[in-house]
Amino acid sequence: MSFTTAITGLRAAQANLNVIGNNIANVGTTGFKNSRAEFQDVYATSNVGGSSSATGSGVSTGQVAQQFTQGNITFTNSGLDLAISGQGFFIVDDNGAQLYSRDGSFGMDRNGFVVNANSQKLIAFSTDAGGNVTGSKGPLQISAANTNPQATAAVEMGANLDSQAAIPSVSPFNATVPATYNNTTATSIFDSLGGSHLMQVYFIKTGSGTWNVNTTVDGVAIGAAQPISFGTNGALTLPAGGTITLPPFTPAGGGAAQNVTVSLTQMTQYGAPFGVNKLSQNGFTTGQLSGIDIDKGGNVFARYTNGQSKLQGQVALANFANPQGLQSLGKNNWAQTFAAGTPLVGPPGSSTLGAIQSGALEDSNVDVSAQLVNLIVAQRNFQANTQVIKTNDAVTQAIIGIR
Repeated sequence: MSFTTAITGLRAAQANLNVIGNNIANVGTTGFKNSRAEFQDVYATSNVGGSSSATGSGVSTGQVAQQFTQGNITFTNSGLDLAISGQGFFIVDDNGAQLYSRDGSFGMDRNGFVVNANSQKLIAFSTDAGGNVTGSKGPLQISAANTNPQATAAVEMGANLDSQAAIPSVSPFNATVPATYNNTTATSIFDSLGGSHLMQVYFIKTGSGTWNVNTTVDGVAIGAAQPISFGTNGALTLPAGGTITLPPFTPAGGGAAQNVTVSLTQMTQYGAPFGVNKLSQNGFTTGQLSGIDIDKGGNVFARYTNGQSKLQGQVALANFANPQGLQSLGKNNWAQTFAAGTPLVGPPGSSTLGAIQSGALEDSNVDVSAQLVNLIVAQRNFQANTQVIKTNDAVTQAIIGIR
């Protein structure tokens, strides 16, 4: 009987060594979660009658439990590397099967899908035509198509006009004659085809607190002069609402006719030199994909060469009531089981789900120092059980030697 008991001890110690060895082997595996062997004693006794003198029948392995503690987060140079800070799992599509992982080493395949090293596709909430996140989920695909251009429809301008400036001595206004105007500034605007055009604005003082604004696009005058005026406090009083509307014009290059409004609400007239403090417009040319940005909420933005960005989707995370019930499949993947419960899916940062860190990976949560100590203990247990067998062998030989 003692031989059998010692053998169960050897098996348990060997199982513990296997678990520890696996932990140490995966110390560098991204998103790996270490395991712990849990043992139970064995008693071959009946529930009927007394058993206070039972000595037991050894040990068995109850389970190998994974420890889902947070691993350290290491920053990388890839924007598609993702780490979960907190609870949850990435959802990946493996040829139709839904699996779960803490390994956020993602990249793009030739079709624009975000995939891991196993070519499994990252699942995300999709977006509609307006760029709004919907409740539907599917493999995240980044569009490599050029973005459509947007014609300029609004220009915002902020500047100070010098109240002490003199009225130009030469008239009428002529854009090619600097003596006919006081100040000028310019910005690029875009037509419906994405073509760039130079819009130039000229300021001509006409009296105390009154000015004319003339506008040209590519050197061609757009409408007549627009009068503006300022109060004694230097604030704009005309036009009402602070906005002037240019007459429709068709720029060279085949674009559609444009209607542009110019906001002057930030214009002032103080006794200081002319200076522009704001000049912006809402148009842009076509753009090519230049990079990917992902925020902590899992929103995936495609960044384009024209300075624009477009939401491509939102990374979906899943959590379980009992993560230890998940079935480990290898390749840094787990599968859902009845013991784990139903996956609770949501965006990062919601409910119990952690936040996303882009350009980073979660390290293995294996503590090498602790594992080496456990290794010594497991080796000692193995040796101790071999001593039980050795002692029992000696006792058996002694009995056989009785004459």
